[in-house]
Amino acid sequence: MNKSFDPHADFKPSAELSVALRSHGLRCSCSFHSRRLFTTGLLASSLGMALPAWSREGVEVGPRSSMANLAPAESVENAAAQQYVQMTREAARQRALAPDNHPQLIRLRSIAQQLLPFINSPNYHSTPRAANWKWEINLIGSQQINAFCMPGGKIAFYMGILKKLQLNDDEVAQIMGHEIAHALREHARERMGKSFATRGVLELGSALLGLGDLGRLGANVGTQLLTMTFSREDETEADKIGLDMAARGGYNPEAGVTLWQKMGEANKDAPPQWLSTHPSGGTRIRDLQAAQPDVLPLYERAPRPAKRFEPPKAT
Repeated sequence: MNKSFDPHADFKPSAELSVALRSHGLRCSCSFHSRRLFTTGLLASSLGMALPAWSREGVEVGPRSSMANLAPAESVENAAAQQYVQMTREAARQRALAPDNHPQLIRLRSIAQQLLPFINSPNYHSTPRAANWKWEINLIGSQQINAFCMPGGKIAFYMGILKKLQLNDDEVAQIMGHEIAHALREHARERMGKSFATRGVLELGSALLGLGDLGRLGANVGTQLLTMTFSREDETEADKIGLDMAARGGYNPEAGVTLWQKMGEANKDAPPQWLSTHPSGGTRIRDLQAAQPDVLPLYERAPRPAKRFEPPKAT
């Protein structure tokens, strides 16, 4: 392992980058570009394969929201790619970017290779753009409990989520599937589109009524209220797709429950559900349990991963 990597590094993005990344975290309403694009060949072959008849089994979600069309997809993905490069360069400067031979990064990339062949499942109504994404995954040496997948397939895990929660491979697959689902369903782009529409309507109304700054204040508050239910729906949707994708990849769907039990232990001071933009742990667990009968047949017929990995040692 590269001795320059510090797995205990307290990686703290710049204020500007923190704002840019905030909406992509595991609990959200929701490398350098030359680093290994680890799934290029895998995806090129899998996306061209005919799906078996049973591919339509499992969970079902509705079509993607048309609100995403208000935000240009290419611009959103380009911005995400730039932010990702900035993040990995900053992490490298702080000795917090895991090298390609780090055991936990190998683990993450191995699990991703089990999941990514299923991104075009007809049940997910994924964006067709995902077929051309250059997927990347990196591991950041930070103690934060966090992971995300940016638009365009840029994935990052923080060491804290692996170490503090002592996640097994099945639980990691649940998180990874959940984050990939946010990207496939273009949740970030959808939220941007809704924000554009809401801001435009409210600012027009403020101008007509002469409300000035008061109107802009109302617009800010109104935007938060308008996105609250929407964000919960995004999270529930990502949970279901993540559960389904992990099962197709050969990972036990029962891990969805143990994952959120661990998350609950790590977030005992989280606000009650009605104050949050996300489903509570109890709600998530009940929803995941309800969806398990739909995905268990997928898991039972799926080939198991060739190798199992151990979580990082707790310190």
